[in-house]
Amino acid sequence: LVKIMYANSFNQRSNDALNRIEDILRSPLTKEPEKSVLPEKYDIEFKDVVFSYKTEAGNDSRNAVNGITLHIPEHSLTALVGPSGGGKTTLVNLLGRFWEADSGSISIGGVDIRDIKTSDLLHTVGFVFQENKLFKESILENIRYGKKDATREEVMEALRKAECMDIIEKLPAGIDTVYGTKGTYVSGGEAQRLAVARALLQDAPIIVLDEATAFADAENEYKIKKTFDVLLKDKTVIMIAHRLSSVVTADKICVIDEGRVAETGTHAELLKRKGLYAGMWENFKKGIEWKV
Repeated sequence: LVKIMYANSFNQRSNDALNRIEDILRSPLTKEPEKSVLPEKYDIEFKDVVFSYKTEAGNDSRNAVNGITLHIPEHSLTALVGPSGGGKTTLVNLLGRFWEADSGSISIGGVDIRDIKTSDLLHTVGFVFQENKLFKESILENIRYGKKDATREEVMEALRKAECMDIIEKLPAGIDTVYGTKGTYVSGGEAQRLAVARALLQDAPIIVLDEATAFADAENEYKIKKTFDVLLKDKTVIMIAHRLSSVVTADKICVIDEGRVAETGTHAELLKRKGLYAGMWENFKKGIEWKV
């Protein structure tokens, strides 16, 4: 019975993996421009952007992004906050062309992202996601995904800036250790720090942080935030956060709810309006004060 249970579990996992592979193979190819237009400035403009995920039946579900218009100035820090499922992550995924908007436009420095080749776009926009994947390759090659032609010295410098040397020192072969072999793994917080090193090496002018400290313990979170001082300098930054204490100093806070921009402003301005953000802030403070 135990063998049957394991066989059934493996069968379900295999079927799920095959279905996900087939979904990728069935996905339409991204349309590439004949000639890539590179932006000279790095402000971002979302204009009447609408997007909905397709259901299994091929129909559209409700709009995940429902007519968002938003301008993000160059060299500014803009925070996206709001209830879960409101469309924050979907919006930044559209910026990277991981999905294509159903209507509306997204531009960087006045250049429509559809006029930028995806390879150039992903060198322009760097992502640090909530859950980062490390591939079964050496740590060196994992970090090099941020910049394929980087030298060993450049990778080491990025790791130093990202406060990752303590991770490298405990690996059996340092940065040449192949991740996933012989039980070589790192914690979620350490994986986040390695992802930040990858972003540092890439040195993209636009950085998207999607809950970048979500899986980090206190020590890892401190080191990640310390690294942000280097990573975010002179960049255009979009930060998605549920922990509101991390966005109070943002140049602009945008509250996204049900696929729309509910309100925008600084922390102080939004508190004065006593709207959705003010309610979220009160709940956040109560959560901090809660004790057993």
